[in-house]
Amino acid sequence: MFSRIYSDTSLSLLIVLSGSAWGLYWLPLRTIEQAGMAGSWSIVLVNACPLIVLFPLLIFHLKGLKVHPVPMTCAGFMIGAAFTLYANGLVETTIIRATLLFYLSPIWSTILGGIWLSERLTKARIFSILVAVIGLFLLLTDLNNSESTKLNIGDLFGFLSGIFWAIGATIINRWPNAPTLPLTTIVYVATTILSVLFAIFLYQDPMPNMGIIEDSFLTAAIWSIIILLPGFWIIFRVSQLLFPGRVGILMMSEVVVAIVSASILVPEETMAFLQWVGAGAILFAGVIEVFFGYSKIGKNPKSLR
Repeated sequence: MFSRIYSDTSLSLLIVLSGSAWGLYWLPLRTIEQAGMAGSWSIVLVNACPLIVLFPLLIFHLKGLKVHPVPMTCAGFMIGAAFTLYANGLVETTIIRATLLFYLSPIWSTILGGIWLSERLTKARIFSILVAVIGLFLLLTDLNNSESTKLNIGDLFGFLSGIFWAIGATIINRWPNAPTLPLTTIVYVATTILSVLFAIFLYQDPMPNMGIIEDSFLTAAIWSIIILLPGFWIIFRVSQLLFPGRVGILMMSEVVVAIVSASILVPEETMAFLQWVGAGAILFAGVIEVFFGYSKIGKNPKSLR
């Protein structure tokens, strides 16, 4: 549907808006955790709620499961793993760091796109990768050994989430005809299962009682079903039409919203000066990619200009 109606510019705008909504993904997780539920189980609750809507819808679209079932399942589990790691990163480290580490994904998307989708590795893209790597080093620097710079498991989760996302995004771009509804359902099934495994085996947190679940359900449902799920669906669909490197860059609107909202609502979200320089370098690398890095060998069969 999108490919017949919208131009590349419109699709890019949809990605920016959807990414902006996901910049507040941390808010329901932290809200539910502050209400008394362990952070690992808050992730399970928020990730599981969309299945209440997705399963009934999928019943009427079962034929979609037969379209590219293997790559669709692989992409779903890769993105589900990215989703799980990112959510746990938001809980375990600072919101700003988890978000920025995830948004190194354009580097991995660019590399995969060059190998698998014949995207040309331009000089601008090489420069943007170098700038992003320098930014990563500065973001994770620990010169003063302060609490704001100490590395933890959440930083690793944020870093790995970007890699898994890039793999999944490249797969769904390679098979643009894979139905979005089954793909979205597979992602949420995967991230729910993985989140439960994280809660039980990694964190060993006891399962919350029904009282806490009932108190937190409305918050989780409103955020995950009404606000986040539509954006996620749009990101998936547009990722089938635009190249993964570009999608990863445009989704950096999430970084801006996450940084601004965390700075306002979570005063303890502080970073050292060099870390802010590193954050700026990562974002600058994205700007380079947007304006100078895009090139493709041959004609793009999915170009909508």
